[in-house]
Amino acid sequence: MAARPQVAVEPRPDGRWAVQTDKTQRADSLHERKSDAIARGKELAENKHTELLIKNENGQISAKHSYGNDPRGTKG
Repeated sequence: MAARPQVAVEPRPDGRWAVQTDKTQRADSLHERKSDAIARGKELAENKHTELLIKNENGQISAKHSYGNDPRGTKG
């Protein structure tokens, strides 16, 4: 089964925040505030049942949130 694309919130050089899905060339949306971008990213990830990656100002992943069907890796 093919993996679903992830949704990422990432900084842009102009200071804005982009919400973008993997394997797309254009951002879904651009925001002045990171909090607004996270809200939109959460909405997209929930709709697509996938993972949301939130990056910091340096482009490193600072948080991950999953909204898909994640099978538990351990018994119990």
